[in-house]
Amino acid sequence: MHSSLMNKRAVFSALFGVLACSSFTANAGIEAFKSGTVIKDYGKVAEVNSSLVIPKGMKFKVAFDLGRAAKPGELNRSIDTLARFINMHVAAGVKLEDISLAMVVHGQAASDVTQEHFYKMLNTGKSNANSDLIAQLVKQGVRFYVCGQTAAYYGITPDDLLPGVDMALSALTAHAVLAHQGYSVNPF
Repeated sequence: MHSSLMNKRAVFSALFGVLACSSFTANAGIEAFKSGTVIKDYGKVAEVNSSLVIPKGMKFKVAFDLGRAAKPGELNRSIDTLARFINMHVAAGVKLEDISLAMVVHGQAASDVTQEHFYKMLNTGKSNANSDLIAQLVKQGVRFYVCGQTAAYYGITPDDLLPGVDMALSALTAHAVLAHQGYSVNPF
């Protein structure tokens, strides 16, 4: 009986140790991410010792696709990815003027790029948490295009869009035009 109790204690101690390490590792991972130098309140990045060398003078022209809306009143993580892309590449030595990004928005995600009055109407009165981030991204030259077909479906007019967000004939058209302009499509 005594050895059984000792075995249970040993198992409990080992399990507690594993759980404690898991918790520590998760917190350490989050703590590795710091604010960037370009868009300070968004797009946190971790320092990485990368073996993939970014060629000197490389110009990034990258288009992103956004079809999934954030939960009402929350920041869309895919829009935050644009800030992270800028922050991490500038930290890695890429000149800001060598980074050109575009976001093609369609489907339910279209609400995340609308002005407050329209956003609240679509999202049970919650405020658009994406407005400030989009304003900062637009200030850095990021281009946003909303699918006109999606906009027609939801009744979104150009006046309903946040400043700097433009209307495209469709998401398909926007991606084709951006590809013609030399943009690659980011798969994330």
